[in-house]
Amino acid sequence: MALPGLRDLATRLCSFDTTDGDEAAAAEWLRDRLDDAGFETYTWEANPDRLAEHPSFPDDPADIDAAGRPSIAGVLELGDPDAGRTIVLNGHLDVVPADDDLWTSDPFDPVWGEADDGAETLTCRGAVDMKPAVAACVHAAVDLREAVESGGLDLDGRVVVEAVAGEEDGGIGAAAAALDSPYPFDRDAALIAEPTELRAVTATEGTVMKRLQIAGRSAHAATRLEGIDTIPLFEEIRRAFTDLEAERCERVTHPMYDEFAVPWPVVCGRVEAGSWASTVPGTLTAEWRIGVAPGETVDEVEAEFEERLAEVVADDDWLCEHPPAFDRFSILFEPAEVDADEPVVRSLQAAMSDAGLSNTDPTGATYGADNRHYVAAGIPTVVFGPGSIDRAHFPDETVRWGAVETAREVIRDAAAQFLAGDAID
Repeated sequence: MALPGLRDLATRLCSFDTTDGDEAAAAEWLRDRLDDAGFETYTWEANPDRLAEHPSFPDDPADIDAAGRPSIAGVLELGDPDAGRTIVLNGHLDVVPADDDLWTSDPFDPVWGEADDGAETLTCRGAVDMKPAVAACVHAAVDLREAVESGGLDLDGRVVVEAVAGEEDGGIGAAAAALDSPYPFDRDAALIAEPTELRAVTATEGTVMKRLQIAGRSAHAATRLEGIDTIPLFEEIRRAFTDLEAERCERVTHPMYDEFAVPWPVVCGRVEAGSWASTVPGTLTAEWRIGVAPGETVDEVEAEFEERLAEVVADDDWLCEHPPAFDRFSILFEPAEVDADEPVVRSLQAAMSDAGLSNTDPTGATYGADNRHYVAAGIPTVVFGPGSIDRAHFPDETVRWGAVETAREVIRDAAAQFLAGDAID
């Protein structure tokens, strides 16, 4: 069976519901398509015991959902592969859940349409984050092989296309590949095709998840002054954290983040308090996502927020006697950065310029991505792809199709520039 065209490949990938650790069917289907197209394919699953040793993941392997979640890759060898470089083109197959009630269509029934300006669009869960980008990486690699086989390019090396599991869960597939390579060859650079609005992202933010638990004292609503309401206590802590966010945004600077109004965001994404409408809420749980700048460590930033919490506690008699718990939970994302002078970055910038993209300057992103795993493994990695993070995880998630086609072209040419070596060294 021939490899489906870019539109058909993206549409079919988007039709798989790959939420809740259910990437296997999509991964197996794509692996078969890569086999058909002449790729040498690889499949791996993450070892929870191995991931538990990694700072991104919980210490208990039982808390890492890796079973039955294969990641796959296809390798194309060009010229004399051992005489050249290897570049990895990476994307993830998992998507976040979709609230069907907020969508105007079935999230896993891809819809082709038009934007207000007439541009063609694709709407579905994963349209931005990031299945069409995976398809663009596949076709970029095939385009490169065809150019070499036709004599249009003289290149040695390898192109690896990865479609990994569990990026939204901390990078399960990418972390496994970075820790223990599934390949019998070295990897010289990587490009992660996350949505960057076709910008070259060389720095990504880290995050740490923290769960705050406050104990008050329940009482009947009719005698509420007998109770200790946890909500005002939480509001005081939230104000203190909001102030610290503002202080950090002024104090912690990075040249890639000057364009962001809030470069190191702090969000309380979930709050649950009390047990009954007519009872003073005596318990409260709040879950936080705290941003970590490139150049900082998660431990350093976590300590800042713990110190600010301690200051609030010290000023409140009840909290002094009943100190809240403030613990890590879930996964964390370490910040990552690659030097803008790395060959893979300059190769991408050259390809962007050739494609007519006006802004080739490196920038930063306020989200975390799988690039951090490869950077930590000593593999220079840049992030570049179609779509905007502003539309990721949204109802009616939509990508402009022209951006996907441009990404295919740029990724192909960036890989060619990198493999050529002399052009960018």
